[in-house]
Amino acid sequence: MPIQPWHWMMLGVVLMTLEMFVPSFFLLWFGAAALMVALMAWLVPMSLIALVISWLLLSVLLCVLWFRFIQPKIKTRTKAGLGGATVIGEVGMIIERTDGKRGKIRFNVPMLGASEWVCRTHDDAPLAVGERAVVRRIMGNEMFVESHAIDIKNT
Repeated sequence: MPIQPWHWMMLGVVLMTLEMFVPSFFLLWFGAAALMVALMAWLVPMSLIALVISWLLLSVLLCVLWFRFIQPKIKTRTKAGLGGATVIGEVGMIIERTDGKRGKIRFNVPMLGASEWVCRTHDDAPLAVGERAVVRRIMGNEMFVESHAIDIKNT
């Protein structure tokens, strides 16, 4: 039984599905290459050897393109694993009132591994829920914050 284009398409779908279970972008490119070979086999009938060589070449080409040109341009937005100084100046939203006591602040992107942090202000100034605040210092598990409105006035 000759290899049909839909066989390549199924191989591509299986490889791309398996990509979800492995930690790196590796099988995705073999799957994408298999889909491209399926399209090539459907448009132009080719021998099995030519299809396999095309699949291998396309797989290597897509891997090289990904790791060489595309992946370095993708910036990770999380600051997990970085020092505390990297979050100084970040703006979050108060989700639990800080009236002289501890409150909570939430960030759109996790900061140092968590998106919600216990916070307080330097002068125990109250910050209302929904107010935006700027991180000024980190001490232990607490962030010392200041109202973003004050920060904008000072700049």
